[in-house]
Amino acid sequence: MSHETPSVRRAGRPRSATADRAILDAARAAIAEVGWARVTLGDVAARAGVAKTTLYRRWPGKNELVLDALADLFDSLRLPDHGSLARDVEDVVLQFAALLREPRTRGALMAVLAESTQDAALRERIRGAIVDRQKHLVLRGRERAQARGELPAEPDAATADRNADMVFDVIAGAVLHRLLVSAEPVTAAWATALATLLTRGLAALTDPGSAGGSAQ
Repeated sequence: MSHETPSVRRAGRPRSATADRAILDAARAAIAEVGWARVTLGDVAARAGVAKTTLYRRWPGKNELVLDALADLFDSLRLPDHGSLARDVEDVVLQFAALLREPRTRGALMAVLAESTQDAALRERIRGAIVDRQKHLVLRGRERAQARGELPAEPDAATADRNADMVFDVIAGAVLHRLLVSAEPVTAAWATALATLLTRGLAALTDPGSAGGSAQ
């Protein structure tokens, strides 16, 4: 246990949660309004009402700032416990869709994804800041479903990891395509249909006795 006293703590003023929130909000607004290419850290600082030095102490560049702004939004997603894997999936799908319907979220996400098509390092940062951080929803949901007997346990860790990646890709990809490519609404009925398709397929995929369960 640390017995560090205030007098010997690292020097410097503590970060302000209020300033952080203002900066992240400003970054999302700037991206949505003027696009990735025209956003500058100075512009974000002005929108947030903070000094440039305040922003530069927190984020070394635009990529890091915008990714944190997006990750902050996606961190609001919560896995419910309705006692049913299908119901839990429906809930998360609707949460995700509601998030993407927000203009600032949608604008910032599309700008970052477009930029990442020409920037491999940015794609890796997106995976770490958003994809890997949100996979806990899939892992926790699977754990609960297996405890309830809705899903069998995977035969090995490699299969478990592969299935978790697939579930995340199916949910995220389907909702993104529905809203941003097909330009169709994500309704409760659509979320129910997607959850039914996913959970039935997942049960077959994880069954060691099925053809899907033994596929490589």
